[in-house]
Amino acid sequence: MARTQFASDFKTFISKGNVIDLGVAVVIGAAFNKIVTSLVNDIIMPLISLIAGGLNVTDWKWIIKEAQYDVAGNITKAETSLNYGNFIQNIIDFIIVAFTIFIVLRAFTKLQNRRMKNEKGLEHKNDE
Repeated sequence: MARTQFASDFKTFISKGNVIDLGVAVVIGAAFNKIVTSLVNDIIMPLISLIAGGLNVTDWKWIIKEAQYDVAGNITKAETSLNYGNFIQNIIDFIIVAFTIFIVLRAFTKLQNRRMKNEKGLEHKNDE
């Protein structure tokens, strides 16, 4: 009996519009993330690299301790560095995603407010 109640509760939960909307949002969000990442990696960062003298931004780093090599040129101890270029790229990626979400939500809110005003206007006309 508990198992059927659980199944019934799960079916009710999964059939609610919010869960389906959330699933769609996750899939669209993943696809959108790929687009934004490509925009940053393939368009914006090469332009920044060009401005910075042709250096790839993800290669920007502060070397704290140089690598050590043996006579044959093989690395015996890896360098110690702060790789801040990749961090900068991720910040730019985040800003673009956040800005785009802001624009979309702002437009959606304006549309909802306009629709609510229209519905209230229709209610007042019907009351007269």
